[in-house]
Amino acid sequence: MELRQLDYFVALAETLHFGRAAEQLGIGQPGLSQQIARLERELGVPLVDRSARAIRLTEAGQRFLPAARAALVAVDDARAAAVGEPVGSLRLGTSTGLGERLETVVAELAQNAVPVELISTSTRARLDRVRSRQLDAAFVRGVEEVAGLELIPVWEDALLVAMPGAIAPDGPVALRELKDLPLRITARRNNPPLVDLVMSACAAEGFEPLLGATSSSLQDTHAAIGAGTPSWTVIYESHAQLLREGRVVYRHPQPRLTLTTSLAVPVGSRIGGRLAALLAACRAASDQFE
Repeated sequence: MELRQLDYFVALAETLHFGRAAEQLGIGQPGLSQQIARLERELGVPLVDRSARAIRLTEAGQRFLPAARAALVAVDDARAAAVGEPVGSLRLGTSTGLGERLETVVAELAQNAVPVELISTSTRARLDRVRSRQLDAAFVRGVEEVAGLELIPVWEDALLVAMPGAIAPDGPVALRELKDLPLRITARRNNPPLVDLVMSACAAEGFEPLLGATSSSLQDTHAAIGAGTPSWTVIYESHAQLLREGRVVYRHPQPRLTLTTSLAVPVGSRIGGRLAALLAACRAASDQFE
């Protein structure tokens, strides 16, 4: 059994598609198929069910996957130790609003024996630290391209409207119904993708929102919305799941608002090892909200 075979199998298990896995690995699809078949012969069991149009792992493949990931993590540690890099935790950049998704990611990594160190900072700082290898990966929202980094989409983050419960409809709220209420939103320099999304959506509905006062924290913003002059803001649905509704309630907007969350990793990062475990954890977090 060769290390590259484990790499190939984990990549295939993550994508469940020979073409996409081969593209991620930078090899031809025939070569990938040959190495997977060779690994199956060496193990004496089929790992992949090719009988249907969409491939899936066999029971043996599902049992083998955690062990393959663990082996690749051990190899990552050995390589890091050899060149004097820190060995141990996955250094993961985070941001506010990840909510239950982040809890799921950490729990899934723990099940795969991958300790994680969470570092929360600004988007620019996270990207700079990934580029300089101070972080292994980082979550970013609404970012499409960054020099020296690869962005791997992991899920779509839905936005909810946070508004006073006294005036909220029972179901979704049309954005145009909010045109007379001040919008409490962070300055664009702090989160350009979020602000641009909300402002563009309002413009598409035929109005420019009235900008209200901003607060230093979401807690302060909610307090102002719930007890002060009626106003509104937006919040990530995964974060809202952790909060209790009271004077402030959460409603799906019409039209729907979403931002893509991606993992930023250095260009050329191996799919195996800790990155494979992290991508699997992100997939579990994505499935949680489907």
